[in-house]
Amino acid sequence: MENGDPLVSAEWLLANIEAPDLRVVDATWFAPFTNPPETGRQAWMRGHIPKAVHFDIDDISDTSSHLPHMLPDAVKFSSRVRRLGLGDGNRIVIYDQNNFFAGARAWWMFRVMGHKEVLVLDGGLNAWVEAGGEIDDMPPIASERHFTPRVRTDLVMDAKALEALVGTARTTIIDARPDGRFFGREPEPRAGLPSGHIPGSVNLPGSQLLTSDGRMKPAAELKKLFRDPHAPTVTTCGSGVTAAITALALARLGNFDVAVYDGSWTEWASDPARPIATGP
Repeated sequence: MENGDPLVSAEWLLANIEAPDLRVVDATWFAPFTNPPETGRQAWMRGHIPKAVHFDIDDISDTSSHLPHMLPDAVKFSSRVRRLGLGDGNRIVIYDQNNFFAGARAWWMFRVMGHKEVLVLDGGLNAWVEAGGEIDDMPPIASERHFTPRVRTDLVMDAKALEALVGTARTTIIDARPDGRFFGREPEPRAGLPSGHIPGSVNLPGSQLLTSDGRMKPAAELKKLFRDPHAPTVTTCGSGVTAAITALALARLGNFDVAVYDGSWTEWASDPARPIATGP
């Protein structure tokens, strides 16, 4: 059983950064449709927490799928993280330079693969700098470490299983996209994809979970945003990235069993046979 706060402060990381079992991961990623000035890896190369390795959700993915950054199988995941020096016995702290965006996704991926000792740095790199942490631009030398996967399939939702839940009251489906896309008022950023939402789902934009300085809201504030934080829940978004932020917020409230719909709206709306709801 997982418990406690899945987030740590920059002050905590500063105090524990030299612990021999601690590994730091930079999971910075920028959505291509936002036309970012640099890639996540370039941002990591420009400056990162000392000894932090870069975790690329596009590289550590099922590249045989036509959908973006889908979860890879256990063999590929294990192989890639071993090369990063991440494995059994490590406490892993993940951060992002983009407001939890892919940091939460990487946190979820490690947990799907059975690694429980994984945490997220609240506020990311900005919080680290504000706390007095140093920045390094040298790539760390990682020693390969064995990683034993123990896959938790209950943390992954696929389209077929989700279709069976639509129209039932067994599970809460939370969509983390902006409300304009959820209600069908605004276009999707991916060309040719209609906007709208999965029938019966509720909208809670991922931005509402964060403070203005890029930290996650305290548990007391988060609790007000969910009807029942401990209910069986599936989170979804555009492509399974922001949905992990919702899962992280619910874990902060004690619910570590939230499933993420990996294909999310990109998969759901690409099949004209699947129902799409619009409006309030």
